[in-house]
Amino acid sequence: MAAEQLNQSECNRSRVMRFLYNNGVSSRAQIAKSLGLTPAAITKITAKLIDEGLISETGEIEGARNRRSIGLRLDPERFHFIGVKFARSLIQVGLFDLAGNAQRIWVDMTADHPSIGDAITSLKTLIGQIMARFSTVVAIGMAVPGPYLRDCGHTAVVSSMQQWRDVNFPAEFADAFAVPVFIEQDARAGALAQQLFGDDGARDDLAYYLIGEGVGLGVVERGRTIDGARGTATEIGHVSIDVNGRRCDCGNYGCLERYCSAVAIHKALDEDGGIVADSDTMTHIEACEALFALAADGDARALELVRHIGTYVGYGLITIINAFNPRRIIIGDIVSHAGEPLLASAMRVVDDRVLPELAATTSVTLSDLPTDAAVTGAAAVAITAFLEQPSRFADIARRRRGD
Repeated sequence: MAAEQLNQSECNRSRVMRFLYNNGVSSRAQIAKSLGLTPAAITKITAKLIDEGLISETGEIEGARNRRSIGLRLDPERFHFIGVKFARSLIQVGLFDLAGNAQRIWVDMTADHPSIGDAITSLKTLIGQIMARFSTVVAIGMAVPGPYLRDCGHTAVVSSMQQWRDVNFPAEFADAFAVPVFIEQDARAGALAQQLFGDDGARDDLAYYLIGEGVGLGVVERGRTIDGARGTATEIGHVSIDVNGRRCDCGNYGCLERYCSAVAIHKALDEDGGIVADSDTMTHIEACEALFALAADGDARALELVRHIGTYVGYGLITIINAFNPRRIIIGDIVSHAGEPLLASAMRVVDDRVLPELAATTSVTLSDLPTDAAVTGAAAVAITAFLEQPSRFADIARRRRGD
């Protein structure tokens, strides 16, 4: 019984934390009314959270019927989180506050290291340096390429960068630092970032369509991500859009990833040899950004290629809408930087091939997060854990401060 009471108490503390996170400064009466708890219960819960240093009082605010109440708030700068994004050619590391604001971003190109093992060693050193400098870091989130087999800690396939398949992420990182590490598939992490930090009204029902060096999808339904039995649900990058198409490293043919990822775009530029000068000397990101800049300046051939890529993005949208029927789809990562020409081309495909009732009720936009959604999403994974287990992280914060 004692354990059950403790679990319920922690659940209620989490509910209060989430309420303040989503609503900002609030009174105890407002929290009690919204959560359906008694004023006495809220007084007890908030006293515990204040004592643990998780929330603080702000002074008087206007309450119901013009009564004055004491406001409560989360301090976004009191706790910090490290987000790590693993991609085929680079590792991004970000330091974030509780509100998801990036304090600083570091980029480490895997090509600068002799092996993936050396890149991981370099990453551990960097994280150690960040933690030594910022004692306010209480958790680390990592976004890894999918399909990520959560039960065994490996990525099943990473097109064009198979060395990542040999990395067991929990074995490498779970006990490497003085704070807990949380690992999630990159597109699902991006969906969590949109849910926590995105400025929209569909936070409990959205799909994040990641189109970067790979193609992935994270779906939030009724406030929870769709994971699947082994953690590989919603792997849209390996859905075939042409059963007789290009062979994929996953064993399938005509996978979406082979037609609209940054890797596929770079390959098309190299084969063309004229749209982007010296594309064969560039990284995938550099080649794509050069193409998108030319298209934005009105270059006819660049615009034609961007629109062609947009049709394949549209084929992915069709699958997302028909399979998951989200209220909102957010397109993010490298390829989303192509902007309006790409989105317009994709939407023409949707309008032509999706049931009108579904097309009319599905919002499709480009991500508005100021920082890459996957590295922000990695931080969101850690922040989500923080909000769900506040007392655990209060203890971690005390240890980090040396209290």
